[in-house]
Amino acid sequence: MKKIWGFVLLAWLAAVAGAQTQGRGGAPGGSSAGDARGALSEMDRAFENPDEELTPEDEYYLGRAVAAQILKNYTLDSRNSAMISYLDKICQAIAINSSRPSMFNGYHVGILNTREINAFATPGGHIFITRGLLECADSEDALAAVIAHELAHIQLRHAALIIEDQQLASELSQVSGRAATMAARNANPQQRAALFNRSISAMVTTLFKNGFAQDQEFDADITAVKLLRDAGYDPAAMLGMLQLLAAAQPKTAGGFNTTHPSPAARIANVQKVSLAGRANTRSARNARFAAFQKLLKAAP
Repeated sequence: MKKIWGFVLLAWLAAVAGAQTQGRGGAPGGSSAGDARGALSEMDRAFENPDEELTPEDEYYLGRAVAAQILKNYTLDSRNSAMISYLDKICQAIAINSSRPSMFNGYHVGILNTREINAFATPGGHIFITRGLLECADSEDALAAVIAHELAHIQLRHAALIIEDQQLASELSQVSGRAATMAARNANPQQRAALFNRSISAMVTTLFKNGFAQDQEFDADITAVKLLRDAGYDPAAMLGMLQLLAAAQPKTAGGFNTTHPSPAARIANVQKVSLAGRANTRSARNARFAAFQKLLKAAP
C-alpha cells in the first residue's frame, strides 16, 4: 500500500503505547525514553520515505496498540492456561495450513472475561475472543470457525486497509502534526511518551470503534471457509457458527450486534460458496472440546 507515511508513523508511535503493556508471546517492553526516541527516529524515516509500505514490524507494533486499547475495556482471562493453550493450538493448526503461516511475533489467542458475544483481531496477530462467544460454540469446529474468521481479518490486512478511508485522512494528518511538534519540543522523554500514548489511544479508538466494513466481514467469512477446509476442519462449521449466533443475538446486547453485520446477512453470504469438504476424524476433536467446555463452565 503506497503513500501511507501517516500509518507508518502511527505504527511506530504504537511501540510507545505498548511499551509498558506486557504482551503475550514475549512482546518486547523497554523504557519509555528508549521507545520515545525510537518512535521519533522512525517518524523521521517515514517522512523521508513517503511511498514505503508497511513492514511486518509496523503491523506488529500497531497491533500492540490496538491490543492495549482492547484491554482497557476488557479483562484478559489468563486464569486457566489449558483453555488458552487449546485455543492457541487450533489457531496454529489453521495458520500453518494458510498462505500466511507466520507473523512477526506469531499469532496468539486471548480470552476476554465477559459474557458479551464478540471477538477482535489486531494487525499484529492478536486474536481476542470473549467468554460469551466461546460459550456459544457447540464443537471444536465451531471454535475453529470463530478463530478462522479473525485470522482472515489479519491475513486480508483489513485493519491496514482502513487507513485508506478518506474520512481518516485529516485525523492522520493531525496526529502526525502533533507528533512533529512534540519532536521539536525540548520536553523530557516521559512527557513526550505520555503525549504519544494519548494520541495512539484516540486514533485506535477512531479506527476500530465501528468494526470492519460489511464487505470486509463478508470476505472474512468466505476466507474462513477456505481456511477451515485447508486445515482439515469442517467448512460448514462457519455456517453452523453463524446460525448459533443468530439464535443468540436476540438474547444479548452490544458486542457483535454493533460491530458485525447481522448473522442473517452473513449466513446468506456464506451460502453462496461451496461448503463441501471432508473434515478429519471427529473423535479426538470431540474429546478435546468436551474437556474445554468443562473448564469453561467451571470458571467463575
